[in-house]
Amino acid sequence: QVQLVESGGGLVQPGGSLRLSCAASGSSFSIGIMGWYRQAPGKERELVATISSDGHTNYAESFKGRFTISRDNTNNTVDLQMNSLKPEDTAVYYCNVRARESGVVIFKTYWGQGTRVTVSS
Repeated sequence: QVQLVESGGGLVQPGGSLRLSCAASGSSFSIGIMGWYRQAPGKERELVATISSDGHTNYAESFKGRFTISRDNTNNTVDLQMNSLKPEDTAVYYCNVRARESGVVIFKTYWGQGTRVTVSS
């Protein structure tokens, strides 16, 4: 089993920056793609960005240029640097990973508990 712990959310003024972090932990597991999603009030959860184990990134179009995803394979962490934040970025941000137990072919999807980001004056 894999556990995900997110941190870094909070209140920030428009134009400000935040860095979200997610740490994966567990016993005898391997991690594939890691990513960040967000869900605004009354809206569906949407993709922000993903990153593969070799560092290949994929961003949803609306986040290109402002957000940057990165990962540390040694520490099993994935970060999201968010710059030039706007009020419409207000949402709960969720860490997502695909992982498997050692020796098992099938990957499972895991979600963090979410960290809230509020962009307001």
